[in-house]
Amino acid sequence: METTTEISDSRRLANSILKGLIDKKGIDIIELDLRKVESAVCEYFIICSGGSDRQVNALANAVKDIVIEEESEKPWHIEGMDNCSWVLLDYANVVVHIFQEETREFYKLEELWADATVRSIEIID
Repeated sequence: METTTEISDSRRLANSILKGLIDKKGIDIIELDLRKVESAVCEYFIICSGGSDRQVNALANAVKDIVIEEESEKPWHIEGMDNCSWVLLDYANVVVHIFQEETREFYKLEELWADATVRSIEIID
């Protein structure tokens, strides 16, 4: 059982990922806490948008860089870097989805996990 002073590996990983997305000005960042969802494939989904393929690429690279720097972890699997419409970075317990805005609107991924606890991440300039 986690105490208030203990932070799980997944939580630390999620925090590092969020730092990378915030640093590169990710749009509409949300975190889905799936730990209480019985059929969940991981503990957290982090979903973010970028305004262009270049920003999606920059967001994905920022996440990879900061996670290596802070947690010494590389993604287990990466999808979508070739066209940067939807990039998936799979860190096992935390999965990151970075979309171009129109692609995110089309798939509405966050609506598939209605049982998850959703937290919007505010970017303060």
